[in-house]
Amino acid sequence: MKQTLLELMRMNRICRMVLATCLGSFILVIFYFQSMFQPVMRRNTFVAEGCCGKGSRNALEELYNSTQTEFTAAALLHQARRDRVSAACRAHSASSRQRRVLTPGDLRHLLVDETHRLIYCYVPKVACTNWKRVMMVLSGNGKKYTDPMQILSFEAHVPGNLRSLSQYSIGEINRRLKGYLKFLFVREPFERLVSAYRNKFTQRYNTSFHRRFGTKIVRRYRQNATEEAMRLGADVTFREFAAYVTDPATQREGLNEHWQTVHSLCHPCLIHYDVVGKYETLEEDAATVLRLANAEDVRFPAYAKSTRTTDQMAAVFLRNVSVQQQQQLYQLYKMDFLMFNYSTPSYLKLD
Repeated sequence: MKQTLLELMRMNRICRMVLATCLGSFILVIFYFQSMFQPVMRRNTFVAEGCCGKGSRNALEELYNSTQTEFTAAALLHQARRDRVSAACRAHSASSRQRRVLTPGDLRHLLVDETHRLIYCYVPKVACTNWKRVMMVLSGNGKKYTDPMQILSFEAHVPGNLRSLSQYSIGEINRRLKGYLKFLFVREPFERLVSAYRNKFTQRYNTSFHRRFGTKIVRRYRQNATEEAMRLGADVTFREFAAYVTDPATQREGLNEHWQTVHSLCHPCLIHYDVVGKYETLEEDAATVLRLANAEDVRFPAYAKSTRTTDQMAAVFLRNVSVQQQQQLYQLYKMDFLMFNYSTPSYLKLD
């Protein structure tokens, strides 16, 4: 009996030791991930880390320590935009940094160009097709394409054509986040939202979106919907789309990337972006990135201004939804408005 009791006590000590070891390892993993990402956000000046050949300068050095006067104005502009993002993150830390550890899934939108040491976080409906084309030319180093417009739009979105940061090991991710120039492009949130609606729900060729989302939206939010409408999902109204986007059930399911918020796609409170480009100044900001990367021979594609969604168009669509939906939409995209210095639209009824 005594021997059995001693054996049980010994087994109990072993179990406690194993549990303590597992718990300690788990805590170390958490601290490792936090230390991996947080210093990146705090860093304000570039420190060379042996990434370049002797006498060469990469995009980060050109931005932070440039000797060329042509970069001075751009450096000041992007410093102001970075400061704006940081201030918004600090002011809204409870909502913007609830999850302090990034996972590989969070890095799927960050595309890597090893040749020019660039990391681009793509945001749908903010010239991302053209930026992917440019990244394919840059990362391919002219082996297959030299002109971005040689690349068909559907080909630019094939996952295997560009490497995502999520495909690297933890150490490689950390090294690239510290040593590569990181940039993203943003857009007035409601212009982007309306652009996504127009493209995905009013164009006949987007049958995949009609079937995947349109049928669900019609079934949920349209009273007395016809069998054809529920089967095809091809005539979703903006009011129904707004109801879907703001529905808590949709939030739990996860928003599609075309109308997901920028801060949720690119995590600017956890990843320090060196260049925050804007759709409104697309040509100038794109030229700045290419100059910094010493890739001025690559021309950023022009876009059709006649078909783009404007602020006036967004106002028409938003005015046609209820005051409650306006308020819900603004709350959903509020952090994007604040981070990227977009004024609250005058047509909204938020009181």
